[in-house]
Amino acid sequence: MNTADLGLPVDVPSTALFTDQYELTMLQAALRAGTGDRRSVFEVFTRRLPEGRRYGVVAGTGRVLDAVENFRFDADVLGFLREREIVDEPTLEWLSGYRFGGDIWGYPEGEVYFPGSPILRVEGSFAECVLLETVILSILNHDSAIAAAASRMSSAAGGRPLIEMGARRTHELAAVAASRAAYVGGFATTSDLAAGFRYDIPTVGTSAHAFTLLHDNERDAFRAQVASLGPGTTLLVDTYDVTEAVRTAVEVAGPELGAVRIDSGDLLLVAHRVRQQLDELGATETKIVVTSDLDEYAIASLAAAPVDAYGVGTQLVTGSGHPTCSMVYKLVARAHSADPDAALEPVAKKSLGAKSSLGGRKWAARRTDEHGVAEAEVVGTGAVPAELADRQLLTELVKGGEVVAREPLDTVRDRHAAARAGLPLSATQLSRGEAVIPTEYV
Repeated sequence: MNTADLGLPVDVPSTALFTDQYELTMLQAALRAGTGDRRSVFEVFTRRLPEGRRYGVVAGTGRVLDAVENFRFDADVLGFLREREIVDEPTLEWLSGYRFGGDIWGYPEGEVYFPGSPILRVEGSFAECVLLETVILSILNHDSAIAAAASRMSSAAGGRPLIEMGARRTHELAAVAASRAAYVGGFATTSDLAAGFRYDIPTVGTSAHAFTLLHDNERDAFRAQVASLGPGTTLLVDTYDVTEAVRTAVEVAGPELGAVRIDSGDLLLVAHRVRQQLDELGATETKIVVTSDLDEYAIASLAAAPVDAYGVGTQLVTGSGHPTCSMVYKLVARAHSADPDAALEPVAKKSLGAKSSLGGRKWAARRTDEHGVAEAEVVGTGAVPAELADRQLLTELVKGGEVVAREPLDTVRDRHAAARAGLPLSATQLSRGEAVIPTEYV
């Protein structure tokens, strides 16, 4: 059973306070002015990719759906708002019955995106939509950043499995979200049990240096681990002397030893030496796992090394230097009155800097060449050209307040692999460059 399918709640009773105060003060003013009921369209997009990145990865959509469902103002939350005098009593009364009843469209989770892509579109009254801004952005910005780093790492790994092991390098709840995003981006397993429990991600782990140091000598530590976990376990061989440890590991576990882990030193050199030693000792099927502050560049540098798997922590959970995607949530269209039949009018921020936006309710499609390789992200506000009708990217996620597109995480993971494979080959280059395809507005 995939627990992600169950729509389990997040780890707090309500997501309503995962927001900025000005969302509520805007709500109060709009309700008082009579404009809160105006039909509105908000869109999530980013004006640029992080420096050097060639594509982005949509991740966190499933968590957004959970957050929207759990955006409720219960008695304790309302009591806090009343005590702090954040909003007035009429607004508190309105919040007490809050349920998002609008529609949400978005890029399917796991899909790639580019500057200007309308990654998520939220439609409903201004009042019900504006409240969701902060929680939606906090999830998408974090998870998409992690997934993009994971995607680059999995591409650099060239099919070798990746282990997510960054829980000790970030906030305990962020670690669970990071594990999920890493799995979307191509990682195979996680060391974090909460992520395994919450999202059914395969978990792995055996021992740390502390276990070796606990025992009187390395041989005793290896014997204890093999006696408990079997010869197929992974033994950590860099506590003292790697060469001696590998010899001892094979003597204790036999040639059927599952794997050895190397966590320090010149990984390229040590991996070659360990592989040769293992083969000479008859442990030809024993795998080599490397860890130690890896990122996509270090992984790529080990492409020619006899490495079977990589464990990544710090660089993954911090987005490998880019912990956010700079996504924004902007009002792009609204009705002139509260009449449900009133036409939507495009609106947009005008700015002297690089923070202007494009008004209008948008669609998006990806144009491909004759080989099926993406060549442009096409974004428009009018009619969709006939030749792009079957290439549209936005799908319905929430209809009338009800989630209609929750899906297993493995489906999301497979979608990302397919989406990345549909990009030009230069998308996976680690050298700095611009977005691998342009965004065209029509």
